[in-house]
Amino acid sequence: MAAKFEYTPPVNPDAPEDSLEHRSAHDVDLGTGRVDAERYYSKAFMQKEWEQLWTRVWLIAGPRSDLEEPGDYFTFDVGRESIIVALGNDNQVRAFYNVCPHRGNRLVLNEQGCAERFTCAFHSWSFDLDGKCASITDEETFRPGVIEGRPNLKSVKVEEKAGLIFINMDENAPPLAERFGLPDGYLEGYQLDKMKVVRHVVSEWGANWKTGVDAFYEVYHLHAVHPQTSTVMDDFGTQNDIYPHGFSRMIVPLAKKSPRVDDQASVDPGLAYMLGEAGLDPEVYDGDASSVRKDIQAFKRKRADDLGLGWDGLVDGQLTDSWATGIFPNVQIGLHPEGAFLMRFMPHPTDPERFYYDTITLYRPVDDESWKVPDWMGLPEGTDVSGDVRAERGFVPFGEAPDLGLVLDQDSELLPVVQKGIRSRAFEGPIWSEQELRLRHFHAELDLYMNGKK
Repeated sequence: MAAKFEYTPPVNPDAPEDSLEHRSAHDVDLGTGRVDAERYYSKAFMQKEWEQLWTRVWLIAGPRSDLEEPGDYFTFDVGRESIIVALGNDNQVRAFYNVCPHRGNRLVLNEQGCAERFTCAFHSWSFDLDGKCASITDEETFRPGVIEGRPNLKSVKVEEKAGLIFINMDENAPPLAERFGLPDGYLEGYQLDKMKVVRHVVSEWGANWKTGVDAFYEVYHLHAVHPQTSTVMDDFGTQNDIYPHGFSRMIVPLAKKSPRVDDQASVDPGLAYMLGEAGLDPEVYDGDASSVRKDIQAFKRKRADDLGLGWDGLVDGQLTDSWATGIFPNVQIGLHPEGAFLMRFMPHPTDPERFYYDTITLYRPVDDESWKVPDWMGLPEGTDVSGDVRAERGFVPFGEAPDLGLVLDQDSELLPVVQKGIRSRAFEGPIWSEQELRLRHFHAELDLYMNGKK
């Protein structure tokens, strides 16, 4: 006789319903079906995704802090397209296809910069920051009617939300608010608009972009792939929340041992490290393992109050835990009040079995000697965290380790192996547990786009 199914999805007590519109995993039944494995490697599926998904959804192009002065711009590449996002002289953010209308040349070749106007390197046509054609070389040599109306840059819909810039290539797309599934004020509470980009690395991985999303949307694999986390991350106590339009969240308690660890009492080296990293001296700490998380929260709360950081709207769990938040279709943000990891799983333009892992590290500079860069951010020694200079975008080519820290490097080694297994004729599609609820939710939303229902 089969054992009775008794798993109850955890509900984090630090996420009260009244403040965060809590929606727990057991509120929604997404069924038990399996998706077809071909979605992870089929070129036909990839092409349909481009037409049905990528060109029709709101995508995070970058943080608003990248555009501080009129003329600041950056490029955002997705699939075969490149988008220019720029701040105009009227302080309005605009986005355009990175294409000169004259002969199709890429207009902007660098990743970021500041300009009074954009000038094409092919024939020197130029365009103002609002996209209007400013000059046409030897304009008198064009016959009447050929350039009548002055061909401007083709615009892309753009909106701002919680310190982030979103773009949408669909001219008829609904407003971002109609497709944004997170509770009101939740993302804003972290004050991402006060954070600066201190590291930006793009690496090419040997897997489908959805293979990447699937891996990062659950902690079911931590005990096997990242066993070093077991004394500082409560994987089995992770709360999964799902929201409209494919948005989701998992709250992973940190500074708390996994129930898979036999010793639940002692303050082991992992917890001692977290105490020290937070600013508490582990050598004189007189609590046990069960009190570490709460004591770190209390210490951080007081320090934030003393510095006037405005964390009043954050619950205690947000001061210690990883609130990994999924923004459909391809983003997960690891949210912390000191900083955030913005992870984008970007499709390869031609190969369905490769993707770009585009990770932006955001950090909130605070002018106080007691404020230290958290070690968990994994920033290389010597990283400029002043916020005065935007970190350059680094690129790690296919086959090289991204060097983003032990955990992420372990993932980069694993995913190509998973991708090869998905290719097997024996694999009939993923089998998801309730710990992998976010994956089922993500793919259900994806199917709505693929089937033309959104």
